[in-house]
Amino acid sequence: MTEYSVNPARMALVNVDMQIAFVEGTPLSAPDGVALLPVVNRLAEACRQAGMMVIHPRHVTRPDGSNLGTMGELIEPVRDGYIMDGSETAKLHPGLDVKAGDIVLEKPRYGAFSGTDLDNVLRAAGIDSIIVSGICTNICCETTAREAGMRDYHVFFMEDGTETFPAGGLTVEEIKRAVHTTIGLAFANVIPVDQMIGRIQSASVTAAAAE
Repeated sequence: MTEYSVNPARMALVNVDMQIAFVEGTPLSAPDGVALLPVVNRLAEACRQAGMMVIHPRHVTRPDGSNLGTMGELIEPVRDGYIMDGSETAKLHPGLDVKAGDIVLEKPRYGAFSGTDLDNVLRAAGIDSIIVSGICTNICCETTAREAGMRDYHVFFMEDGTETFPAGGLTVEEIKRAVHTTIGLAFANVIPVDQMIGRIQSASVTAAAAE
């Protein structure tokens, strides 16, 4: 697998669905969602310090249910309104650091590119690489990574910067391992958060020295 180069001037963080519904207290929540908050906050701050765009996609459904689609047919808690626009649990978690200059992007589907202006926003800013973190590893994060890869973005998928819930008799770690294997094979570089931060900081120092 080719190791993508890191150029903060052409990169953005896409920090997926860090909403109350997915972080804690609902049937959609990842068991370690709360523990993920300081991890993604630290990553986001490193990105901001490097001058990178930080984007927080938020998965919301319409109150009238008109955009539930097959997602609503398959997932009962979605039908129950946990991510319905206007509900408390659809809000970004209060423990997530959202700073002035960050972009909050509402999305109607799992992937952050589907039904949104994300691609246009990134292209307009000259961005060709994204970092994916957030919840859930195997649903919205994986879908976003695949969508980005199919649009020829260089994708960095955070090995320890996403969370999910057990499903289908598989543990969280088993699900993560399967996702990392598939994503890492054909769609992204899968690396730990600390390594990503280190590479961003190193690239920033190199760029500053060259000015």
